Amino acid sequence: MFHKIEIIMMYNSNYEVKKMENGVLLQGFHWYIKPEEKLWKQLKEKAKSYKEMGFSAIWLPPAYKGVGGIHDNGYGVYDLYDLGEFNQKGSIETKYGTKDDYLDCIQAFQKNKIDVYGDIVLNHKMGADGTEIVNAKEVNRHNTNEIISGDEQIEVDTLFTFPGRNKKYSDFIWHWYHFDGIDYDEKTHRNTIFLFDHKSWDQEVDDENGNYDYLMGADLDFSNDETVQEVTSWLHWYLNLTHINGLRLDAVKHIPAYFYKDLLPKIRHDFNEEMFTVGEYWHGDVYHLENYLKEVNFEMSLFDVPLHYHFYDASHNENYDLSHIFDQTLVSMYPFNAVTFVDNHDTEPSQALASFIPDWFKGHAYCLTLLRKDGYPCVFYGDLEGIDYENVSSKKEMLQQLLFLRKHYNEGTQVDYFDHPCLIGWTRHTETKSMAIMMTNSNGGIKSMYVGKEYRHCYYVNVFNGYQRVLINEDGYGDFYCEDKNFAVYIKE
Repeated sequence: MFHKIEIIMMYNSNYEVKKMENGVLLQGFHWYIKPEEKLWKQLKEKAKSYKEMGFSAIWLPPAYKGVGGIHDNGYGVYDLYDLGEFNQKGSIETKYGTKDDYLDCIQAFQKNKIDVYGDIVLNHKMGADGTEIVNAKEVNRHNTNEIISGDEQIEVDTLFTFPGRNKKYSDFIWHWYHFDGIDYDEKTHRNTIFLFDHKSWDQEVDDENGNYDYLMGADLDFSNDETVQEVTSWLHWYLNLTHINGLRLDAVKHIPAYFYKDLLPKIRHDFNEEMFTVGEYWHGDVYHLENYLKEVNFEMSLFDVPLHYHFYDASHNENYDLSHIFDQTLVSMYPFNAVTFVDNHDTEPSQALASFIPDWFKGHAYCLTLLRKDGYPCVFYGDLEGIDYENVSSKKEMLQQLLFLRKHYNEGTQVDYFDHPCLIGWTRHTETKSMAIMMTNSNGGIKSMYVGKEYRHCYYVNVFNGYQRVLINEDGYGDFYCEDKNFAVYIKE
């Protein structure tokens, strides 16, 4: 049972400055959203309530037509210019609604002073309108630098003419030479990775599989000037149309770092905005993330994938050493470039990267992201609203409490008590407010922590049950208690 806290909304200008510094991003979708849910309209109606909860930004899913039409999440990109406007792939609408619905959704959030980030997928295209004959070589899927066949003629899905759009917004036609490879031969019906003749994989990509340029579909060739010009022109068109505030860049480890290193400063210059940008570089090794940040000259933030995996390990092993949970994470090494998260659409059940954090540890993980000084935390829509398809229950009540605590107490000095393998804690305190956080993935216990001499002889209460009370001593310390496999957050009663 939650200890009820009176939530006071504060909208003065000083608060807004503070709020931006203590912002929270909401991932506004999960993988199993149904077309009939009309996500754009649904989110529009929730914009005001999300502001009241404490969200400062929302990340919307890809808005353009995918190969699967209304059943495509947007990552199987077909036509970047079709935001739910043209009759293509069996529908006018995308999975989430029409172009007008999308623009209305963006405006609703911005009206409520919530920034909107668009999901940008530039790595590949799928669902071509025609095939082309091309010379190619087969490569080893596990080492794409290794050629394992001679030259052969294959038939590939690389001709994109977009007849449903009829050249509106752009008359660009995509041909095989705008790509460097594909994974299917229409002639022989073979599923393998082909490298086109006179092509090479892009450099400055992840080194998994030798060279991880190729991911899926028809792989864009970023060494081709026409390819780069077209995607750059599209991005300018998209930003001019939507007036979004930031970007979430999909699959950046498969796209040469120099592309975004060059592009992002130009975008920020042209649109005279900070244009917050976060890239998805899915790798559990923080040094891969570090290398990429250096390659792009720190022009973006990255999701802290190593931290997510630490959460997963800690939730599945009671012998996991919690005192090292931030070791070799992005937020510990580059706090200003780290977007911390608990789960997302890729980690939810039934996905290829499924590593969903179990319910019992969910609160722990959100405390470690929302109630810390460093990092830009992202809350997953599936945790907030639930996922019916996978029977994932909503954590809204808990998240509302944590968001309130972040808004009103996550300030000042942070003192860590990461001095025990299974029982850790920390405090945040200023002269006017303070809180103490504890957690364990095993046995509970007591930890003496400092909240400030200003609060001596005051009682602190655990927000999440309301009955655990701690008296602060003369020196500003309290003996805070945490139950087995639980977490606790204490504030002044």
